[in-house]
Amino acid sequence: MACLGPDPTGDVDGVGILETSRWRISGLTPLGGGMRLIDHLKSTGLSNRQARGHLLTGKVWVRGVPTADAGREVIPEEVRIDVNAPKLTPGADLTVLRRDAHLAVVLKPAGLLSVPARNRSGEPTVMSVMARIAGKAMPVHRLDEPTSGLMMVAINEKAQKAIKDQLFHHAIHRGYRAIVERHIPEEPFVVDNHLVRDRGDRKRGSGESPDARPARTDFSLVEHLKGASLVRAVLHTGRTHQVRIHLAELRHPVLGDTVYGNKGVAQKAPRLALHAAELAFDHPVTGEHWSFDIPLPDDMSVLRRSLMLD
Repeated sequence: MACLGPDPTGDVDGVGILETSRWRISGLTPLGGGMRLIDHLKSTGLSNRQARGHLLTGKVWVRGVPTADAGREVIPEEVRIDVNAPKLTPGADLTVLRRDAHLAVVLKPAGLLSVPARNRSGEPTVMSVMARIAGKAMPVHRLDEPTSGLMMVAINEKAQKAIKDQLFHHAIHRGYRAIVERHIPEEPFVVDNHLVRDRGDRKRGSGESPDARPARTDFSLVEHLKGASLVRAVLHTGRTHQVRIHLAELRHPVLGDTVYGNKGVAQKAPRLALHAAELAFDHPVTGEHWSFDIPLPDDMSVLRRSLMLD
């Protein structure tokens, strides 16, 4: 694995790194009506072999995110090709989207731990990778191991405390994309309840008990698929497994969910089809507004196309 960007840092703890400050990420690429990425690449003069080689080695970005998905629909102006970029494996290597002396926003690939886990010492994590890059890394929130997407990482104590305060006061926008079972309603809806550590089957879920904590998520339909839906979820609170629990208890479990879905649901996706796609906040030190809105990761993009309605 390798690194990529204006400040290459090489492999860290066995995880390749992409770091780039060249993109301000905003806006959503349309799900339909765009141009296939491979077609756009060939329109620039690349041969099919060259285009696919660039995709597989991290030479192609869509809105600042490396992609190997030749079939995804794109807006050509949002595509960047850098044939001189160091080799990178899209979807497997950590991507640092933006960093300064106080904090970083990273794109965590599915399968990478956010923080160290019990009985799994020595495995790379977002924190261990960022500590090697920035000298220090402190968690402010986390993503589940099978979840991909945007994470904030504090680089000093001042930023860590300030970001945690913003999270506590719900001053940070966080949005997800999920591919779920069945068709959800076309009208937006809200789930607002309390979550407990053990709902009676040793799993987290809704309920009332002394440890119950309020949890609210806004849901809206992005697209109906074959027996499934692509859903946008916006957090008002950030409880453990919040989006997964809220959807599962509505009988719309996230595809690939081995905890809250049955065996059939778990087998409908190669991993949990959940992606932290939106993040926006005011920088806790400089006051500058940082905003990110990234596309579906390659595996979810491919899954979506396989489920598209005729």
